[in-house]
Amino acid sequence: MFEIKVRTSFSAAHNLKNYRGKCERLHGHNWTVEALFGYNSVDKDGMAVDFKIAKKILKGAIEKLDHSYLNELKILKKINPTSENIARFIYDGVKKKNKNLISISVWENESSCAIYSE
Repeated sequence: MFEIKVRTSFSAAHNLKNYRGKCERLHGHNWTVEALFGYNSVDKDGMAVDFKIAKKILKGAIEKLDHSYLNELKILKKINPTSENIARFIYDGVKKKNKNLISISVWENESSCAIYSE
C-alpha cells in the first residue's frame, strides 16, 4: 500500500462546553491538520495522487473553520468544538471528495493531537 500525507493549518478560537479549567474560557489555536490517504497502486506516472490535488481537497474542508469562532459556526454549534470533533468534521468533508482517505489528524499544539478514522 502507498500512503500519502498532506498537511495544512488554520487559526480559530473556541471554548469547550461542560469543561472545568482554562479551556472553558475563550482561547485560540493555530491548528495543524494532516490527511492520510491510502492507495493500492500508482498511476502510469508513478503517483498515487497528486499532492496538489490532495492539498486542495484538505484546504477546502477547513475553509469554513479558518479565522472563525468555532462555537458559533452552524456546522459545529450542536457539538463541543474539541479537537476530536473537529477531526471528524474534517474527515467527513475530505472523504466526500476522496474515498481513499484513511485518517485526519488535528494538532492543536506541538504535543497534542486527535486522530479520526473509520
